[in-house]
Amino acid sequence: MKAFSFIKTPLQGRIMKKPRTKGLTMVIDTGLGLSAAKDLMENASEYIDFVKLAFGTPRLFEEEVLRRKIKLYRNYQIDVYPGGTFLEIAYSQNKLEKFLDKAKDLGFTAIEISDGSIEINESERERIIKTAKEKGFIVLTEVGKKLKTEDLTPEEYANGIKKDLDLGAFKVLIEAREAGRGIGIYSDSGEVIEERVDLVLKYVNVDDVMFEAPLKNQQVWLISKYGPNVNLGNIHPENVIALEALRTGLRADTFILSMRGKRNR
Repeated sequence: MKAFSFIKTPLQGRIMKKPRTKGLTMVIDTGLGLSAAKDLMENASEYIDFVKLAFGTPRLFEEEVLRRKIKLYRNYQIDVYPGGTFLEIAYSQNKLEKFLDKAKDLGFTAIEISDGSIEINESERERIIKTAKEKGFIVLTEVGKKLKTEDLTPEEYANGIKKDLDLGAFKVLIEAREAGRGIGIYSDSGEVIEERVDLVLKYVNVDDVMFEAPLKNQQVWLISKYGPNVNLGNIHPENVIALEALRTGLRADTFILSMRGKRNR
């Protein structure tokens, strides 16, 4: 039983039972050790749906340690996948099939398909999505570029998201990188650019998108706009509980939202 269970969470409607299809939280693991990962699971596993082993970090672990870490996450009903950049590296070295087979062998259950650093044409992207699905992975794709000078227009984001969903992607991530600044829907200072969000989502259901939102102000804005079950990614491990507090109104930023609703009745 949760502590203080007699107190209702002020912001209602949060989907708590896993597996969830919306209200997803994706954690970015940039190199946690097993002890830290165990602590994270003990404290916050029920609030996490995906863990991304970021960038190409899986290449830097001893295989047995990596297997144990993936198994740990899986024991808590969390899907695990290597970062999209790692797939891009494998693709650029003509080792995609071997990469996917090894990922499956290690216990990864999802794959992120992106072209943030390289160019992958539409037919190749379609082939990669199809291949990953045939191998039994949950397919997440990411739309956007790593460099600000190559960033897409809102219309290009929207078209890319729709195409990937039509090809069978489970969710499509909107690029924000680990820092969440100066890319995608965020300004250089990390503020949400509302008109870009509106244009990106003009023809796409918000539940089909996962917003990379590593910063608190981004999380508050998105929850305020789309509710407690918006899909959020690139959440740092130390911020999982704090994010869940936002989703449930147990933090001033969203507690205020619940109070406004009562005052307007």
